[in-house]
Amino acid sequence: MRSIQLGDVAPNFTAKSTEGKINLYNWLGNSWGVLFSHPADYTPVCTTELGILAKTKPEFDKRNVKVLALSEDSLESHMGWVKDINETQRTTINFPIIADEDRKVALLYNMIHPNADDKMTVRSVFVIDPEKKVRLMITYPASTGRNFEEILRVIDSLQLTAYHQVATPANWHQGEDCVISTSISEDQLAENFPKGYTEIKSYLRYTPQPNL
Repeated sequence: MRSIQLGDVAPNFTAKSTEGKINLYNWLGNSWGVLFSHPADYTPVCTTELGILAKTKPEFDKRNVKVLALSEDSLESHMGWVKDINETQRTTINFPIIADEDRKVALLYNMIHPNADDKMTVRSVFVIDPEKKVRLMITYPASTGRNFEEILRVIDSLQLTAYHQVATPANWHQGEDCVISTSISEDQLAENFPKGYTEIKSYLRYTPQPNL
């Protein structure tokens, strides 16, 4: 099976979760989505990640992004782990966690990298747009917790650039200047970018963020 690549349609699946059975496409509806995989329940890094994700979820909600976690452990194990997360991270888990005991979803999304670990999933992140296309993939080793501020930053960029003819430069954050797509000719600039623009080079042109 070919590994998933950017621009591919995200594979659909139906699986058990802590919030009941989920069909990915139906669950997403017209929303964006983020699918996170976790190596195992009751592990320290995963516990901190899901705690941070629960606290950060309102920021995902603002962006019309649904979040979905996954671990290969059982639903019963997940339920016990959620109690631990809520207690130790002083939060309340507010998103579903898939119980992928048969590794169906993990294999579908190439979340198991045998040269890293042939038993546990890596820390994969998939951002899926409303057309069900994969727009971002990030893979972390099991030893490294994710930066959810960075994931939100990339979602801001994806949602901006999906609807405007700009790209976002290095270290860009919401509200900062963007770079104009090189496909925009000089005679289109004034019409397409009424806020103005600054030309550094013919291929490097900055404009204020167009959707603010």
